Amino acid sequence: MISNESMKTSDIASVLAGYGACVVAASGGVDSLLLAVLAHRVLGRGAVVAHAVGPAVPAGDTARLREAARMEGFAVREVDAGEMRDPRYLENPVDRCYHCKTGLYRALSALARETGAAVVVSGTNLDDLSDYRPGLVAAKDFGVRHPFVEAGLAKADIRAMARALGLFFADVPASPCLGSRIHTGTRITRERLAAVAFAEDALRERLGLLLVRCRIHGDAALIEVAPEALADGSTLRAGLEAAVAELGRQFREHFPDIATIGLDPRGYARGRAFHTTP
Repeated sequence: MISNESMKTSDIASVLAGYGACVVAASGGVDSLLLAVLAHRVLGRGAVVAHAVGPAVPAGDTARLREAARMEGFAVREVDAGEMRDPRYLENPVDRCYHCKTGLYRALSALARETGAAVVVSGTNLDDLSDYRPGLVAAKDFGVRHPFVEAGLAKADIRAMARALGLFFADVPASPCLGSRIHTGTRITRERLAAVAFAEDALRERLGLLLVRCRIHGDAALIEVAPEALADGSTLRAGLEAAVAELGRQFREHFPDIATIGLDPRGYARGRAFHTTP
């Protein structure tokens, strides 16, 4: 009997084959990683895998993509999307992602012309269509295609497919850009992005956390972790409080623009940086 994952893999392979050649926008998350792997397997050199690098891109995402490329045997074209030179992005409005993705898709469209690719493709899936995603407007502006949407695949399908294929990244947590940690209206700077990366990397390394966010609002930072890690009697809570206190000392030395850092007692909540208060 043909498995459900095999049928879905066949569906997405048919969509990709129909493009003939494409540029894959690969961020390093599970969706775009799977798309890059499948596009390479289906199209070979006809799939150009591209990755934007910059201060807002988590280093772990870049490393994960490079590892997948090494294992699968494809090259990665690293590009500068130019968001740090765009004052509209740096102002951090509600539609920040539109300005970031506009720069990205402009660069990838130029790469498509250079390489003769017919289209730029993204890892957007059906679940993404129900979220507030200004980046999808930018994608429409540049004619970007969404193979997973065209094949009728949602996030759970993508993870199941990656597991069925034995891919090492099947269960990696979501890892949005570091700019998403900075509250709307708080200006994006290299220093604030570096502070976010520093805090999150330190807590992952020290405590083995899979889910951690450092949110910055003005000159204040709050650390979010899974709510169960904050429960009374949790073995992690004391370690978290000590680690955040140590981060406070390190921030005073390395990131003086951030006056306070604390542990958010509410725990992690998706998209909290779009709120007007931390």
